[in-house]
Amino acid sequence: MTEVLITGQDNAEVALTGPVVLRILEDGSATDHRLGVAEIEVAPHTQGPPQHRHARHDEGFYVVSGTVRFTVGTTDHDVPARTLVMVPPGAPHTFANPFDEPAVMLNTFTPDLYVQYFRDLRAMIEAGEPMTPSSVIEVMARYATTPAEDHQH
Repeated sequence: MTEVLITGQDNAEVALTGPVVLRILEDGSATDHRLGVAEIEVAPHTQGPPQHRHARHDEGFYVVSGTVRFTVGTTDHDVPARTLVMVPPGAPHTFANPFDEPAVMLNTFTPDLYVQYFRDLRAMIEAGEPMTPSSVIEVMARYATTPAEDHQH
């Protein structure tokens, strides 16, 4: 592909809605699947996914606005805007917004493997299935991701 891709709020694919809104900005099709990019909005006082580990991709989070609490193993990090968090394969992690202000993050996946995870979650919700920790973990497993059971809060 030699075309320049420009994606904004109006033409992004919305994968999740609710207290966590996730927009897929790049699904890998413009990068030969080397990179996937999403934007995540997290409402105040919102928990994220169960703590987990990825086996086959790196994940990056750039906090655009607000503050996000990243839990890595048993350690909490309150990460302010304009800060990058890079998570290598195998590192236990999750995020939440326990604060009073909304937060926005840019989320990257190298390679783009995990983009389909969010599409699968959307399909699960559209089918009327509840998004419980166990159902989320089941979907994660399709993408070489496992719960970090030794580090659950």
